[in-house]
Amino acid sequence: MTQTLDAIRWGPASKAKPRQLVILCHGLGADAFDLIDLAPAWQHACPDAVFAAVHAPFPHDSGQGRQWWSVGDRALPAIESGVRSAATYLHGFIDAELSRCGLNAYALMGFSQGAMTALFAGPRHTIAPRSILAFSGALIAPDTLEAERTNRAPVLLVHGEADTVVPVSRSHDAQAVLAASGVPVEAHYIPRLGHGIDDTGISLGALALQKGFA
Repeated sequence: MTQTLDAIRWGPASKAKPRQLVILCHGLGADAFDLIDLAPAWQHACPDAVFAAVHAPFPHDSGQGRQWWSVGDRALPAIESGVRSAATYLHGFIDAELSRCGLNAYALMGFSQGAMTALFAGPRHTIAPRSILAFSGALIAPDTLEAERTNRAPVLLVHGEADTVVPVSRSHDAQAVLAASGVPVEAHYIPRLGHGIDDTGISLGALALQKGFA
């Protein structure tokens, strides 16, 4: 049975029939409402896109917000198992939403745990994303990427150098692995930024979407 996710949607800003889809994946303990405000911020980059912010599949362990997988066990096998489960849900949502909208052009964006999910699922999806935007994330199970990826969708990595939740080194590592696998990757490391998305990141995301959908 195909796993499904709930989502909230915005756009297209042009009021025309959608020509692209942008899927937004929130971080640990948040929900879809945490990222949907990016849609009006990015509307100028892709005015014919519908934005779908998804609710992660599981309630957060604390009882507040959602999670893509539990971080109660931070051992590498548990994290890889978690992201593989989360990717199953995201794969199902991508296919269902593209079918619902009659589209094949889409981009994936994620923040923190959502970025980890997007970075894992995007290169392995049968329909290649036009771009993958990963903010404050990490590449889980990097040693499996080359054997399992089905596309070389371009990736944007944005990470605050002052991030104390997900160290900026995780994006440095992701950049090296993606580049070694032949994936076009652009990385920006923002001084003094903690675990969040600032105006610079929003501008970089808009440019990535614009290029991806060009």
